[in-house]
Amino acid sequence: MSNVTRRELFPGVWLRAVHTNKFKSSYLSVTLLAPLDRETAGANALVPYVLRRGTAAHPDLESLSAALDELYGGAVEPVTRKKGETQCVGFAASFLDDAYALKGEKILEPAAALLGELLLQPCTQDGRFRQDYTEGERQNLIDRIRAQINDKRTYATQKLVREMCKYEAFGVDKLGDEESVAAITSESLWQRYQQLLQDARVEVYFCGSADPDRVEEALRAALAGLPVNEDRVDPACDVRVSAGPEPIVVVEEMDVSQGKLALGFRSGGQTCWEEDYPALAMCNAVLGGTTLSKLFMNVREKLSLCYYASSMLEKMKGLVLVSSGIEFDKYQTARDEILAQLEAIRRGDIEDWELEGARRTLISGYLTTLDEQGRQEEFWLGQSAAGLEESPEEFAARLEAVTREQVARAAQKLELDTVYFLKGKEG
Repeated sequence: MSNVTRRELFPGVWLRAVHTNKFKSSYLSVTLLAPLDRETAGANALVPYVLRRGTAAHPDLESLSAALDELYGGAVEPVTRKKGETQCVGFAASFLDDAYALKGEKILEPAAALLGELLLQPCTQDGRFRQDYTEGERQNLIDRIRAQINDKRTYATQKLVREMCKYEAFGVDKLGDEESVAAITSESLWQRYQQLLQDARVEVYFCGSADPDRVEEALRAALAGLPVNEDRVDPACDVRVSAGPEPIVVVEEMDVSQGKLALGFRSGGQTCWEEDYPALAMCNAVLGGTTLSKLFMNVREKLSLCYYASSMLEKMKGLVLVSSGIEFDKYQTARDEILAQLEAIRRGDIEDWELEGARRTLISGYLTTLDEQGRQEEFWLGQSAAGLEESPEEFAARLEAVTREQVARAAQKLELDTVYFLKGKEG
């Protein structure tokens, strides 16, 4: 059984420690949480990649690799994520747990120190980031932004969100946009980095066998160079309750062989902060969140209207996003059938096996989070961004109590806001 504690290292700098003997490696991450904003998203996303190129003491990838090899081949990766309307940038590291060190040496302290060094002591030139590092990583980020279009399924969902939340921070991509990234210089990035260190709330996460007090001491020492700021910005999320009178329909043509139909629903204010959130989670699972869902079993399997059909839930924004792959001429039929399946849930027309299948799949998903360090860190980062303390086990227990009527009520509040259809170019 793991024991989870949370404590403040410095003002606005928090450590969540999961004390467990379950894993052979320790997992450590440091994340800066900043409001998602079109102006700064690209630069924020770029910062950890440039920092990962080298530090003052280990100025290039080669010497950094050597330092990681000394920690029994540890790994540190830059990460950029989006939780609600918060952009989360930083590093995730894994290294051998102290309990398994060959000579009984401590690994936590040097690993924490290296992470602190990556964040706070970058390799500089003329008092700012090295130009070659900045330019190289800027181009890599532009390539990543451009590559998003290659996976049409993900692209369709991103495009749906962009259209649906055009006037909300949630519509901004976690990587920023190509135009603003292309304009970044080593000087402007250096200023952005200083601002982030000064203003962003910092979430530190540790999972391993080390005692939480020792973890706190190691990370206090590693992050002592952070600027002191009593007013680090707390993440916020703007929840729009209702959709417009008619859904917005966006049709895009591209040279594709399969159509993509994506539907965005607003949940009428149902979010992870509400008491009835487990019912919305179950509603999404019954609709399209599992392979036993109505969309999968009926729209895909029984009626063969889609190559795939699924739905996902955005817990902080209160959005349900349906994603499907269809033949171009099946647009109306597929759209009608997806809405018909939602209508069935609204009426409470849910078989026992559908309800229980959704419940078991969801609960098992939450509980297996505990078996994977990366997924557990991802879960707790989402909770921290939302200001919640509920554990996967506690949420799973709440799912046990959800009734068919509650699922139907959650479905009744869903309103279709935006439809995005990607179709082929007509000869």
